[in-house]
Amino acid sequence: MEDKKLLQQVKTKASGWLSPEYDEETRKQVKTLLEKEDPTDLIESFYRDLEFGTGGLRGIMGVGSNRMNKYTVGAATQGLANYLKKEFAALPEISVVIGHDCRNNSRLFAEISADIFSANGIKAYLFPDLRPTPEVSYAIRKLGCQSGIVITASHNPKEYNGYKAYWNDGAQVIAPHDHNIIAEVNNISSVKEIRFKKNPALVQMLDKTIDKQFINDLLTISLSPEAIARHKDIKIVYTPIHGTGITLIPDALKAMGFTNIIHVPEQDVVSGNFPTVVSPNPEETAALKMAVDKAIETGADLVMASDPDADRVGAAVRNEQGEFVLLNGNQTLLIYIYYLITRWRELGKLKGNEYVVKTIVSTELVKNVAKKNGVNLYDCYTGFKWIADVMRQNENKETYIGGGEESYGFLAENFVRDKDAVSGCMLLAEIAAWAADNGKTIYTLLQDIYVEYGFSKEKGISVVKQGKSGAEEIEEMMKNFRQNPMKELAGSKVIFIKDFAKLTGKDLIEDETVTLDMPTTSNVLQYFTEDNTKVSIRPSGTEPKIKFYVELHSKVDSREDLAAAEVAAEAKIADVRKSLGI
Repeated sequence: MEDKKLLQQVKTKASGWLSPEYDEETRKQVKTLLEKEDPTDLIESFYRDLEFGTGGLRGIMGVGSNRMNKYTVGAATQGLANYLKKEFAALPEISVVIGHDCRNNSRLFAEISADIFSANGIKAYLFPDLRPTPEVSYAIRKLGCQSGIVITASHNPKEYNGYKAYWNDGAQVIAPHDHNIIAEVNNISSVKEIRFKKNPALVQMLDKTIDKQFINDLLTISLSPEAIARHKDIKIVYTPIHGTGITLIPDALKAMGFTNIIHVPEQDVVSGNFPTVVSPNPEETAALKMAVDKAIETGADLVMASDPDADRVGAAVRNEQGEFVLLNGNQTLLIYIYYLITRWRELGKLKGNEYVVKTIVSTELVKNVAKKNGVNLYDCYTGFKWIADVMRQNENKETYIGGGEESYGFLAENFVRDKDAVSGCMLLAEIAAWAADNGKTIYTLLQDIYVEYGFSKEKGISVVKQGKSGAEEIEEMMKNFRQNPMKELAGSKVIFIKDFAKLTGKDLIEDETVTLDMPTTSNVLQYFTEDNTKVSIRPSGTEPKIKFYVELHSKVDSREDLAAAEVAAEAKIADVRKSLGI
């Protein structure tokens, strides 16, 4: 009965998209969906409206309220415009920055958004073509804008696109603004309320001036220019994986002084179809294969890859046998933080009020590095908007060194408020030069960090559950983990449970409940065991997945101990998975 009711609701909703307010092609596609014998595609397209998650608006492209198209993008932009006009009513002019990535329809959606903002009396600064997401954050701050958007679905498959909304500090929107924008979008009851007619006087095309300013400002974060000068000819393979990184990252590396940047020509081609990869995700081994092959061919020592909107970096380095190994996001985060804190200390920049930030699912080794060096550490939720929120709270109080997350995002500068693959690539190349100056490689540098601060092994496990039924399964899984909490993991007793949905922590040794100090609730559950294992469980905010983050710890006395520690950790992770039933 419920399925019949849902189908009827969906048909009624879809029929509304057959009205003359929608363009002919949209009406044609909706009609086809309504006439199909199998209603699955119809239901998936209309059973809900897209909402802002941890990464904003994101979905499969196509017709329907649950799809990315000119009307859902239009409603989001109209809702944001309505909210901006209320929030900044006292200003003589409201302005926004609009950027986009390489995806199919990204330019179209960016131009439609510019038209709508201008039709609402809001000045729209539009990049002339694709640009890295962090440059949009930078431009919002640099141009003194009240908001901005980026059309991107990050590393999702080619069928997806998305819409990230930013506030006047250059950070993605959080409460109350995100909820208020959604409310404004939901208040739009008809497509007639979306003002699509452009006011040309209020759309300004940006030129390369902002690119040059961005790179020049990024050069100021360099801490080892002498090391770069001595090792400027390090062979570095870089690939944008068909995305926006090609517009800035090679130029930024050259501006730093690196002279031997090797390209993967096939992947320099800008394309929303990502023709050389199954998935343009730098977390995946296959996405870096062509770049690693190029590095083997050319004798390069470092491989770097940015995702389509150039806010995350994947890297591969040579081990002691000369073979390429991929660094995971926790390892790059650890290397970045270790390097920055070490150089700040060596340069006398540590004054006692500095801080770093990581997300709650990221490696706890960052805490060890920060604590030993007298640097404050802040833990925050997954999603870089929460790192930006910590930066906002600490403005003019403490000095930001860097912050990042296990999902390959890092930010080394304080004049941007989102993760940045441009500065990430610059910094990683600099670390390679600095390590070489100290007789090391990035790989042996990481080994020495493990010896000094403890070995950790992290494993991210994603269980994919597609569509409406998948969302219900994920919800049921989270409910079960809460109602039937784990008592042990891989033979080790669970001693503490954190439930961020309730903001409570349960100490199972002392039988005490504590309140978690976080800005809001979040659907995340964490288990901590007697042997220092941490398991975090959360549904993805941007993809149809439930994510498990496993982190194990052990002590090593030398580099020689690491191989055995790695083998033991792999076996332990397999046991943890059995305990979790995944």
